[in-house]
Amino acid sequence: MEDPKKLYMVVPCYNEEEVLPETSKRLKEKYQSLIGRGLISKESRVVFVNDGSKDKTWQIICQLHESDPDFFSGIDLAHNAGHQNAVLAGLMTVKDICDMAITMDADLQDDINTIDAMVERFYEGDQVVYGVRSARDTDTFFKKFTAEGFYKFMKVMGADVVYNHADFRLMSSRVLQELGEFREVNLFLRGMVPLIGFKSSNVYYERAERFAGESKYPLKKMLSFAINGITSFSTKPLKLITSLGCIMSVLSIVALIWAFIAKIGGFSEPGWSSTMCSIWLVGGLQLLCLGIIGEYVGKIYSEVKARPRYIIADFINKEK
Repeated sequence: MEDPKKLYMVVPCYNEEEVLPETSKRLKEKYQSLIGRGLISKESRVVFVNDGSKDKTWQIICQLHESDPDFFSGIDLAHNAGHQNAVLAGLMTVKDICDMAITMDADLQDDINTIDAMVERFYEGDQVVYGVRSARDTDTFFKKFTAEGFYKFMKVMGADVVYNHADFRLMSSRVLQELGEFREVNLFLRGMVPLIGFKSSNVYYERAERFAGESKYPLKKMLSFAINGITSFSTKPLKLITSLGCIMSVLSIVALIWAFIAKIGGFSEPGWSSTMCSIWLVGGLQLLCLGIIGEYVGKIYSEVKARPRYIIADFINKEK
């Protein structure tokens, strides 16, 4: 095997003081195992990205760095930029000082033992390795139904996403350089990474329960994330509006002809219910269409302003 390469693990953190001690312990054990097997360089690091946490997350990251500066590093964002921006901030910070990078959440739901297979695939020539859930046995029925429905709907909308894959993936430094060329403000990394191309593969694992703390993705955030993914990578909703408009126009003409024939035949009667239902139906469709158009206009507004996606307040790393 060639000389071991440098692996940087990027771990976004938002109010993770309860789980960070255990996460750092397990990652260190895994890195020591990988180094012992000659799979990664001794200069490999774990980089925790503090996404504007309100608890002691950053203090714990600083303590980890002070206790073991050869292994733990930290990035402190100036404000809460959101999960996707925090992941990107970490990747863009380490892209020039690593050979490969793996992103995973701090909650220990992703299987750390899968890292071995990811690194091995990298040496086999894969530039991107996706961590894919083999089952959703730990999810509630609602979570499983909505999550699987989201991936299927994204496929229908024309977005190239990996089924049952979140943000647990390995990327080579070459892929990271290309990712840096994507300038959009509205980030959806699950759709952006497949667009880059290069040789890729999947490794499968069973997702565990969250080790400690509360989920940072309640229903409201999950819905917002799904809408952002759809509107960032597909214009099909706009095309559906056009189709819907054509259908409603045809139905209106048919209804007009029916009303005219009924009037001529003398068997029409005033119908308050049918009139009101028609008004509510058309009004609701109009509001829905305006809402979808508004989502896209809002995306354009954000992109045109081109504000920074994140601001790094501090980067603690022995090798800068």
